[in-house]
Amino acid sequence: MRGRQTVRDMVLSMLAVCGVVAVAYAFGPHSSGDGVHVVEYRTAAASAKRAAPYPLLAPEGLPEKWRATSVEYRPAGRAGSDGHSTWHLGFVTPSGQYAAVEQSDAPRDDVLADKVHDAKSDGSATVGGRDWERVQGAKDRALAVQSGKAVTLVTGTASYEELTQLAQALK
Repeated sequence: MRGRQTVRDMVLSMLAVCGVVAVAYAFGPHSSGDGVHVVEYRTAAASAKRAAPYPLLAPEGLPEKWRATSVEYRPAGRAGSDGHSTWHLGFVTPSGQYAAVEQSDAPRDDVLADKVHDAKSDGSATVGGRDWERVQGAKDRALAVQSGKAVTLVTGTASYEELTQLAQALK
């Protein structure tokens, strides 16, 4: 008799615990979406434009499917800047790939080596009336242009078509 009560009590306890877990799950918060944390970049871009020693570029008029995920301006005197100003603005593209605007007053080859691993020239493209160099890396690609003392890269795992769309939106 005692053995049956122990098993019965254990089963009843398990049912009670499962019921509590089911209720907690049903009324608890659930993640909806794809996990992309979107950031607002326009304010940071406006501030960086005032501080940058070169004409800082940020996109205007991109469709909503372009979601900004990271933004940072690092002035030349800041730790980790290697004595050069840098601007970074990252996006998840409409196809779910990554694209970023990278600007710096560091030497062009240094910026390319840092942002595009195993970079090799892949021709050129005309974007907004300007010639951009196409660069293919091991896993990513870029469009690169030199403007005065600043190099601008539009880079990432996105296709050249999406990178071109981002480059066209830069103002």
